Amino acid sequence: MRNIDFGRHSDDYARHRPGFPSSFYARLESLMRLDGSRALDLATGPGVIALELGKRGARTTGIDISEGQIAAALRATSDCGLEESVDFVVTEAEDTGLEPAAFDLVTAGQCWHWFDRPKIVAEVQRVLRPGGLLVVAYYSYLAEYCAVARETEKLILKFNPSWSMAGSTGMYSEEIDTLIKGGFALVEQFCYHEDELFTHEAWRGRMRTCNGVGSGGLAPEAVVVFDKALESMLRRDFPEPVVIEHRVWSVVVRNLPDGTTEST
Repeated sequence: MRNIDFGRHSDDYARHRPGFPSSFYARLESLMRLDGSRALDLATGPGVIALELGKRGARTTGIDISEGQIAAALRATSDCGLEESVDFVVTEAEDTGLEPAAFDLVTAGQCWHWFDRPKIVAEVQRVLRPGGLLVVAYYSYLAEYCAVARETEKLILKFNPSWSMAGSTGMYSEEIDTLIKGGFALVEQFCYHEDELFTHEAWRGRMRTCNGVGSGGLAPEAVVVFDKALESMLRRDFPEPVVIEHRVWSVVVRNLPDGTTEST
């Protein structure tokens, strides 16, 4: 992940970065029974997806390379009273060290683009049981349709002109071919929009977690200056709460037994 470390702002990540909406988990439950399943959440961060799966009855393991993120996830687990059903491990997604064929479901939220593709595909196939599901998903704000997000990205680029992820659509359709050619079978791709309400404080916290700002894009002292500039812009131009349009995009694939293929 180059110099990116989302653990630098784990508290902001846990408090202010919205998780996937409930409709996303309802979609997963239409594809498989979560209650009683065994799930692995890759690059779990503060454990948002892992905890939601745990609330729905899945025995879940969340992994992340950031000790700060795992510490935040453990605090959240204690707050939710889910210590018996959700656990966390500091380890790499491409080399988890977990048992083979141990999971019915593997989730990768907001993270697949950071991984080494051949290595992560091989590792997911190793830890996912034959017939199990891999869900690659994103929940992304849409600067194209939202003035607050668009002006915030312009501000980020003033502080960090080399930031390359401005204007993201939150869709990674090219990964479908990567997964199919890697030996998975396509189950479905889905995409829809949701609005999120933010206070000024929450939007500032959300943007401190951005990879172009506090998670590696800027030095700590520059993050403070950026945050003050963002606060001024929000107060001047955007009464709170602000509505930020988001996109849910996901591809779901099935793990096939070794040496088999599935025709379409």
